[in-house]
Amino acid sequence: MTIGEVAKEFDLSLDTLRYYEKIGLLSNVSKVSGRRNYTDDNINEIKFILCMKNAGLSLNDILKFTKYSREGDKTLPKRLDILKKQKEVLVSEIEEKKETLDYLNYKINLYEGKMKK
Repeated sequence: MTIGEVAKEFDLSLDTLRYYEKIGLLSNVSKVSGRRNYTDDNINEIKFILCMKNAGLSLNDILKFTKYSREGDKTLPKRLDILKKQKEVLVSEIEEKKETLDYLNYKINLYEGKMKK
């Protein structure tokens, strides 16, 4: 896939994709006649980056995780630690959102009840 196709597919800017490549988040993006050609492996890296960003990891943490991955299985404990810590953060955020939703539902029911009178 070309950089334009990838940008459109994932709703990313061309600059963002170039930046990910520059800082080492994307590995071995090949160039054909000077144009970037994204492989299935690159696409999987992008999917991983977006998933981790959505989970709340910073680009620095994603980069650290990526570097560990490239070092092989000896870094599995470090990678697992990053994922477990972020999972705790995410679970906590979900609980907070659930509490907020419960309160909103309470207020909605209260107001709807008063409007029916």
